[in-house]
Amino acid sequence: MHFMTRRMAPLFALLISLALAAPLAAAPLEVRVDISQQRMVVKRDGKVVGDWPVSTARKGKVTPTGTFRPQALKKTHYSSLYDNAPMPYSIFFRGNYAIHGTNQVKRLGRPASAGCVRLSTGNAKKLFAMVQQVGMKGTRITVVR
Repeated sequence: MHFMTRRMAPLFALLISLALAAPLAAAPLEVRVDISQQRMVVKRDGKVVGDWPVSTARKGKVTPTGTFRPQALKKTHYSSLYDNAPMPYSIFFRGNYAIHGTNQVKRLGRPASAGCVRLSTGNAKKLFAMVQQVGMKGTRITVVR
């Protein structure tokens, strides 16, 4: 047993030094989209920092439900599936599905999209900046019915 402890000491010392040298992780970011309410609530470190109307999938389309991590961030993006439609401040969370800004703000609060989660462009910009701050690994996106 003494031999194992002496062999492990350098590893423990390395792990401790790495832990002390690493910067503190940013507070986790929780994004919850409620399809039935057509709302998004954003919490940072457990505190609500955003509560916004959204548009999810219209009849005949689907917004995927479940828990996701962002897969890609694209400040400027145009849809390759829907007539090059602008998708500013896109946070892709499952394949081609993203949370993004829209210029169709009059439709927010009711289903209107082809499956993405639409926000006002101003709120999408705020959310995009928060995800950049905490990182994709520090962000959890939950979509419920």
